Amino acid sequence: MAISPPSDLVLDVVRAADPAEVQEAQAKLKANKAAFAANSLAEVGAGFGAALDIISTPGTKAGLGNPEPSKGVAKMPDEYRQFEAGILQNFVNSMLPSDSEQVYGKGSAGEFWKSMMAEQIADGMSRNGGIGIAEQMFSQALARSEGAVVNAATNESDRDRAMRMVTDFERQVLDLSPTDKGAA
Repeated sequence: MAISPPSDLVLDVVRAADPAEVQEAQAKLKANKAAFAANSLAEVGAGFGAALDIISTPGTKAGLGNPEPSKGVAKMPDEYRQFEAGILQNFVNSMLPSDSEQVYGKGSAGEFWKSMMAEQIADGMSRNGGIGIAEQMFSQALARSEGAVVNAATNESDRDRAMRMVTDFERQVLDLSPTDKGAA
Protein backbone atom coordinates (compact mmCIF):
# COMPACT_ATOMS: atom_id res chain seq x y z
CA MET A 1 0.00 0.00 0.00
CA ALA A 2 1.45 3.30 -1.09
CA ILE A 3 1.26 6.48 0.93
CA SER A 4 0.08 9.60 -0.88
CA PRO A 5 1.87 12.87 -0.20
CA PRO A 6 0.07 15.38 2.08
CA SER A 7 -0.93 17.57 -0.87
CA ASP A 8 -3.17 14.77 -2.14
CA LEU A 9 -4.73 14.46 1.31
CA VAL A 10 -5.49 18.18 1.42
CA LEU A 11 -6.99 18.13 -2.08
CA ASP A 12 -9.13 15.12 -1.15
CA VAL A 13 -10.48 16.96 1.89
CA VAL A 14 -11.22 20.10 -0.17
CA ARG A 15 -13.00 18.05 -2.83
CA ALA A 16 -15.09 16.26 -0.17
CA ALA A 17 -16.08 19.51 1.57
CA ASP A 18 -19.32 21.36 0.92
CA PRO A 19 -18.67 24.15 -1.66
CA ALA A 20 -20.53 26.71 0.45
CA GLU A 21 -18.33 25.93 3.46
CA VAL A 22 -15.22 26.20 1.28
CA GLN A 23 -16.30 29.64 0.05
CA GLU A 24 -17.05 30.74 3.62
CA ALA A 25 -13.61 29.57 4.77
CA GLN A 26 -11.97 31.39 1.85
CA ALA A 27 -13.86 34.57 2.72
CA LYS A 28 -12.68 34.35 6.34
CA LEU A 29 -9.10 33.84 5.17
CA LYS A 30 -9.37 36.91 2.90
CA ALA A 31 -10.83 38.98 5.75
CA ASN A 32 -8.04 37.91 8.07
CA LYS A 33 -5.48 38.72 5.38
CA ALA A 34 -7.00 42.19 4.86
CA ALA A 35 -7.08 42.87 8.62
CA PHE A 36 -3.46 41.75 8.96
CA ALA A 37 -2.41 43.98 6.06
CA ALA A 38 -4.24 46.97 7.57
CA ASN A 39 -2.62 46.39 10.97
CA SER A 40 0.79 46.03 9.37
CA LEU A 41 0.35 49.32 7.48
CA ALA A 42 -0.82 51.09 10.63
CA GLU A 43 2.19 49.82 12.61
CA VAL A 44 4.67 51.23 10.10
CA GLY A 45 2.78 54.53 9.79
CA ALA A 46 1.33 53.91 6.34
CA GLY A 47 -2.31 53.37 7.33
CA PHE A 48 -5.40 55.53 6.86
CA GLY A 49 -4.07 58.21 9.20
CA ALA A 50 -0.99 58.55 7.03
CA ALA A 51 -3.21 58.95 3.98
CA LEU A 52 -4.96 61.88 5.65
CA ASP A 53 -1.59 63.41 6.50
CA ILE A 54 -0.63 63.19 2.83
CA ILE A 55 -3.85 64.91 1.78
CA SER A 56 -3.32 67.73 4.27
CA THR A 57 0.14 68.44 2.85
CA PRO A 58 0.13 71.11 0.10
CA GLY A 59 1.25 70.00 -3.33
CA THR A 60 0.84 66.28 -2.80
CA LYS A 61 2.28 63.81 -5.21
CA ALA A 62 -1.22 62.42 -5.73
CA GLY A 63 -2.35 65.76 -7.15
CA LEU A 64 -4.97 66.38 -4.48
CA GLY A 65 -5.57 69.96 -3.50
CA ASN A 66 -4.04 73.13 -4.81
CA PRO A 67 -0.26 73.29 -4.30
CA GLU A 68 -0.47 76.88 -3.12
CA PRO A 69 -3.84 77.93 -1.75
CA SER A 70 -4.56 81.51 -2.71
CA LYS A 71 -4.41 84.31 -0.16
CA GLY A 72 -8.20 84.62 -0.29
CA VAL A 73 -8.61 81.20 1.33
CA ALA A 74 -7.46 82.57 4.68
CA LYS A 75 -10.06 85.37 4.55
CA MET A 76 -12.85 83.18 3.20
CA PRO A 77 -15.67 82.26 5.62
CA ASP A 78 -15.68 78.61 6.66
CA GLU A 79 -19.17 78.04 5.20
CA TYR A 80 -17.74 78.09 1.65
CA ARG A 81 -15.10 75.51 2.56
CA GLN A 82 -17.72 73.31 4.24
CA PHE A 83 -19.92 73.50 1.14
CA GLU A 84 -16.99 72.40 -1.01
CA ALA A 85 -16.26 69.58 1.45
CA GLY A 86 -19.86 68.40 1.09
CA ILE A 87 -19.55 68.27 -2.68
CA LEU A 88 -16.19 66.53 -2.47
CA GLN A 89 -17.66 64.01 -0.02
CA ASN A 90 -20.14 62.89 -2.67
CA PHE A 91 -17.32 62.51 -5.20
CA VAL A 92 -15.06 60.61 -2.80
CA ASN A 93 -17.89 58.38 -1.57
CA SER A 94 -18.73 57.37 -5.14
CA MET A 95 -15.06 56.56 -5.79
CA LEU A 96 -14.69 54.27 -2.77
CA PRO A 97 -15.23 50.58 -3.52
CA SER A 98 -18.84 49.43 -3.23
CA ASP A 99 -17.94 45.84 -2.34
CA SER A 100 -16.09 46.63 0.86
CA GLU A 101 -17.78 44.59 3.57
CA GLN A 102 -14.41 43.24 4.67
CA VAL A 103 -13.09 46.75 5.29
CA TYR A 104 -16.08 48.69 6.65
CA GLY A 105 -18.46 45.95 7.78
CA LYS A 106 -21.85 44.80 6.58
CA GLY A 107 -25.14 46.63 6.24
CA SER A 108 -25.93 50.13 7.38
CA ALA A 109 -23.03 50.21 9.84
CA GLY A 110 -20.58 49.55 7.01
CA GLU A 111 -22.15 52.28 4.90
CA PHE A 112 -21.93 54.64 7.88
CA TRP A 113 -18.20 53.98 8.35
CA LYS A 114 -17.60 54.33 4.62
CA SER A 115 -19.38 57.71 4.53
CA MET A 116 -17.39 58.85 7.58
CA MET A 117 -14.15 58.00 5.78
CA ALA A 118 -15.31 59.89 2.69
CA GLU A 119 -16.26 62.85 4.89
CA GLN A 120 -12.81 62.97 6.51
CA ILE A 121 -10.99 62.73 3.18
CA ALA A 122 -13.17 65.46 1.66
CA ASP A 123 -12.69 67.70 4.69
CA GLY A 124 -8.92 67.26 4.48
CA MET A 125 -8.97 68.11 0.80
CA SER A 126 -11.10 71.23 1.28
CA ARG A 127 -8.94 72.48 4.18
CA ASN A 128 -5.96 72.34 1.84
CA GLY A 129 -7.54 74.45 -0.88
CA GLY A 130 -9.88 71.86 -2.39
CA ILE A 131 -10.59 72.00 -6.09
CA GLY A 132 -11.54 75.65 -6.27
CA ILE A 133 -15.32 75.57 -5.79
CA ALA A 134 -15.19 77.50 -2.50
CA GLU A 135 -12.78 80.10 -3.86
CA GLN A 136 -14.91 80.63 -6.97
CA MET A 137 -18.10 81.05 -4.96
CA PHE A 138 -16.40 83.42 -2.51
CA SER A 139 -14.93 85.57 -5.30
CA GLN A 140 -18.36 85.77 -6.98
CA ALA A 141 -19.97 86.77 -3.68
CA LEU A 142 -17.33 89.47 -3.18
CA ALA A 143 -17.87 90.78 -6.72
CA ARG A 144 -21.63 90.89 -6.14
CA SER A 145 -21.25 92.73 -2.83
CA GLU A 146 -18.88 95.29 -4.40
CA GLY A 147 -21.34 95.91 -7.22
CA ALA A 148 -19.00 94.64 -9.93
CA VAL A 149 -21.64 92.23 -11.19
CA VAL A 150 -24.75 93.64 -12.81
CA ASN A 151 -27.90 92.45 -11.10
CA ALA A 152 -29.66 90.02 -13.36
CA ALA A 153 -33.09 90.90 -11.93
CA THR A 154 -35.45 92.36 -14.49
CA ASN A 155 -37.59 95.42 -14.12
CA GLU A 156 -41.38 95.32 -14.43
CA SER A 157 -41.59 96.30 -18.10
CA ASP A 158 -39.09 93.60 -19.12
CA ARG A 159 -41.10 91.05 -17.15
CA ASP A 160 -44.37 92.13 -18.81
CA ARG A 161 -42.81 91.94 -22.27
CA ALA A 162 -41.48 88.44 -21.57
CA MET A 163 -44.89 87.29 -20.33
CA ARG A 164 -46.57 88.68 -23.48
CA MET A 165 -44.07 86.80 -25.64
CA VAL A 166 -44.76 83.55 -23.76
CA THR A 167 -48.52 84.09 -24.10
CA ASP A 168 -48.23 84.78 -27.84
CA PHE A 169 -46.14 81.64 -28.29
CA GLU A 170 -48.70 79.57 -26.38
CA ARG A 171 -51.49 80.95 -28.57
CA GLN A 172 -49.56 80.06 -31.73
CA VAL A 173 -48.85 76.54 -30.53
CA LEU A 174 -52.36 75.81 -29.27
CA ASP A 175 -54.28 77.64 -31.99
CA LEU A 176 -55.93 75.48 -34.67
CA SER A 177 -54.88 76.05 -38.26
CA PRO A 178 -57.49 77.68 -40.63
CA THR A 179 -58.17 74.36 -42.41
CA ASP A 180 -58.87 72.65 -39.08
CA LYS A 181 -61.37 75.38 -38.13
CA GLY A 182 -63.28 74.96 -41.38
CA ALA A 183 -63.47 71.16 -41.03
CA ALA A 184 -64.80 71.40 -37.50
